[in-house]
Amino acid sequence: MIVSIDPSTGATVEVLDVPAEDLDRIGDRAHAAHRDLEAAGRPGRAAMLRAMAAALEDRRTALVAVADRETGLGRQRLNTELTRTAYQLGFFADVLDDGAYLEATIDQAGTTPMGPRPDLRRMLVPLGPVAVFGAANFPFAFSVPGGDTASALAAGCPVIAKVHPAHPATSLRSRDALLAGARAAGLHTDVVSLVYSDDTAARLVQHPDITAVGFTGSVRVGRLLADLAAARPAPIPFYGELGAVNAVVVGRAAARDRGAQIGDGLAASFMLGVGQFCTKPGIALIPSGTAGAALTQALTDRVAAAGAGIMLSERIAGAYADGAGRLLAAPGVDVLARGGDAPAEDLQGFQGFWGSPLLLRSRPDALDGPLLEECFGPALILVEYDTDDDALATLRRFGPALTVTVHADDEDRPAAARLLDHAHRTAGRVVWNGYPTGVAVTWAMHHGGPYPATTNALHTSVGAGAIRRWLRPVCFQDVPQDLLPDELRDEPSCGPVPRRVNGTLMLGG
Repeated sequence: MIVSIDPSTGATVEVLDVPAEDLDRIGDRAHAAHRDLEAAGRPGRAAMLRAMAAALEDRRTALVAVADRETGLGRQRLNTELTRTAYQLGFFADVLDDGAYLEATIDQAGTTPMGPRPDLRRMLVPLGPVAVFGAANFPFAFSVPGGDTASALAAGCPVIAKVHPAHPATSLRSRDALLAGARAAGLHTDVVSLVYSDDTAARLVQHPDITAVGFTGSVRVGRLLADLAAARPAPIPFYGELGAVNAVVVGRAAARDRGAQIGDGLAASFMLGVGQFCTKPGIALIPSGTAGAALTQALTDRVAAAGAGIMLSERIAGAYADGAGRLLAAPGVDVLARGGDAPAEDLQGFQGFWGSPLLLRSRPDALDGPLLEECFGPALILVEYDTDDDALATLRRFGPALTVTVHADDEDRPAAARLLDHAHRTAGRVVWNGYPTGVAVTWAMHHGGPYPATTNALHTSVGAGAIRRWLRPVCFQDVPQDLLPDELRDEPSCGPVPRRVNGTLMLGG
């Protein structure tokens, strides 16, 4: 039995009767699904992903209603997120249609300066069943029907998803929609399965049927699971998006000329979704003196006017309260503004899980301990710098992150160039005159970064490149045409894909 909780009250609103978590049985069914996904080929998997997107759309009203009840994120936000989730399923269908992700390469037999060369043909093939851990803050886009699942299914890997306890009913109904889409496309095996308990989660990572893991969550849990994956008799890849402090640096001219505008945008960014975004700005470096005054005032006004927001779960609300307490107790920190308080208990004694926005200021020489760690929730620390050298030196005190953002005008260009040179070495995405919250699903997107932002900076969890996590290369030497994968045959039956043939890139075949 699994309970669904309304975070606005803390009350249980639904009890889910879920089947026993027999990993051996689930693994056997995932292997059967793996065979079906491979047999479907790229065209069949693309059709399946598009049918899954259609199934989510067909169930939109019910899915958004239950997700709002479990997360308090609001129907407008959740409708937008569901649109993104359906879009990325279709997007990975487009990736399959394109076929370049396969890295198909052919070196035909012939004579070389080193002697005769055999016929060699290489491409990427799916790993097998994979585990996906849903995130609390995105019940659709980074959960059971989200990008990890979409990219894995596109690769040909069935998914065993660990349901996040913050939204179990949403996860169950989303899985049902995905299976309905798969069946509409002619795939009747369990291409997506669910597990619920934390104990099963640890065993899932260690289970011999699992070939890779995708995870979005805290550093503590991510490291625990990553260590389990590495300690297996045959270690498997663990792709964890964990946590880090995303920095924003505002140039002197930008702050002087448009400080209020930047302050308004920064306030909206760090308070978006009650600060529960992995890309939330956690630190902002702004010029001291009059240049930064308008920016600081705009931030202060926006935060003071903001109310408390519903957080996703009791655990997350508690962690935010603890983290905010550590920030407030740190030496050299003062409070610039606080948002409104959480509402009082209702007549039934329910209060729910709430977080209030917090704007702090720290001296540069006081940056240490909790000030260098992610506080997941609506908290932002301002640090003032005197010179461009000071700004760069302060930025260097923060470790790798998912994002670094620079706001700069033409006068700021020389300093900005130095900031960008540092930023691209330590972050997975560098943002210019924008805000890091919001990650587009595109061919060029990279959502990752050096540890602790992720456990593997080589890969992304958003965008076309996400499919690469679930694939491995195989080289076929002198294998007859009829026994080769279709994409490596001289005349592929499913149509041409980009291939490198004898060293030359052939975009049409």
